[in-house]
Amino acid sequence: MKINWKKRKKRQAKPFNRCGDMIEAWDQLKLWYQTRLGVTLAEQEQALLAETLSNLFGYQLLQVGRLCDEDWLASSRVSQCNVMDFPPKEPLTKTASFQGLPEHLPIQTACMDVIVLPHVLEFSLHPHAVLREVERVLIPEGHVAMLLFNPFSLWSLWRLGLGWRQKVPWCGRFLSTTRVKDWLALLGFDVVSIQNYFYRPPLQQSAIMQRLQLMDRVGGRVWPILGASKLVVAKKRLVTVTPIGPRWSRPKARISTQPGLVEPFQRKQNESTRND
Repeated sequence: MKINWKKRKKRQAKPFNRCGDMIEAWDQLKLWYQTRLGVTLAEQEQALLAETLSNLFGYQLLQVGRLCDEDWLASSRVSQCNVMDFPPKEPLTKTASFQGLPEHLPIQTACMDVIVLPHVLEFSLHPHAVLREVERVLIPEGHVAMLLFNPFSLWSLWRLGLGWRQKVPWCGRFLSTTRVKDWLALLGFDVVSIQNYFYRPPLQQSAIMQRLQLMDRVGGRVWPILGASKLVVAKKRLVTVTPIGPRWSRPKARISTQPGLVEPFQRKQNESTRND
């Protein structure tokens, strides 16, 4: 049986997400965050980041992309907070420090203490490249905080119905916790904490969403893994290099057999044993 490997490779080469270009998807995601559902989700994410960033210290913090006008870094204790706006546009927005792309951060190596990724991996065509850039930019023992949509939640039903239509955020590639852990481990990160949140269905009716607030209170205790989103915090390992010195050759021990010199005790003991 002959296998056509060319056709096989074409079938396996699937895009990482169904949203197409990341720049267009990110613009649509920012518009989605202006809806009633997006505003409700952003409130919880801002509260979680405020609690998390208040426990992370350093001199430089970078947020890759801004989804809404609220300042999510207000509670950070880091000396200088930077926001990278993408896609690159002219002129530069007032809330951004500079512009760039997540796959090619315009920052020198090992200069950031904390990096925040708000739903960047789900809509990037090259999420591995994004994480490699994060590893490059972070200092040893630096932290990365990632907001990610959960593939195992009530929102999965909406993804099945709307994802194929290239509707954001449903067309994004929602990453499982296991996959995220594997990627981080390969890059030399240790997962510090994972917190799931938002257990209500994705409805745009404000009255119904207010009535379902009890689901958020109970969800974290009853079904914690079914949260619509999760906050993953990881720490870059400190790689210690142990210097290896030169191997010095030991000179062979020379024992004199001339009379009058004291012989080693071990040799005398062996001879006495033989005589016995």
